[in-house]
Amino acid sequence: MSTHICDALIVACIDFRFQKYIQNWLTKKFKNKTYDYVGFAGSTKNLDIIMNQLDISVRLHHIKQVILIHHEDCGAYGKESTHDRHAKDLKKAEKLINKKYPDLKVDLYYLHLDGEFEEIK
Repeated sequence: MSTHICDALIVACIDFRFQKYIQNWLTKKFKNKTYDYVGFAGSTKNLDIIMNQLDISVRLHHIKQVILIHHEDCGAYGKESTHDRHAKDLKKAEKLINKKYPDLKVDLYYLHLDGEFEEIK
């Protein structure tokens, strides 16, 4: 059985309004790199499902990095779609990932409606 290795797992929402921004950003940021991509409503809102996908990506593709992207005006969050809520959920996901996979680099982003990527620290 051959081994398939890629650089990262990208997790973002399915919202069509942001796909062009995400693809353009990935084309620049991941030039000459490979990644697994998970598109899921609310991005990491349902963390159990995302962790399952992460487990598979780690096991099968030996990733070294995880990029989590939430966005402004997310329908999956409804009225709870605030910058603070997204930042809190991103940090919660990062903490869980770091606990389970301490060697993975985790980057968090909040994508604005105008296409600006804001890094969450």
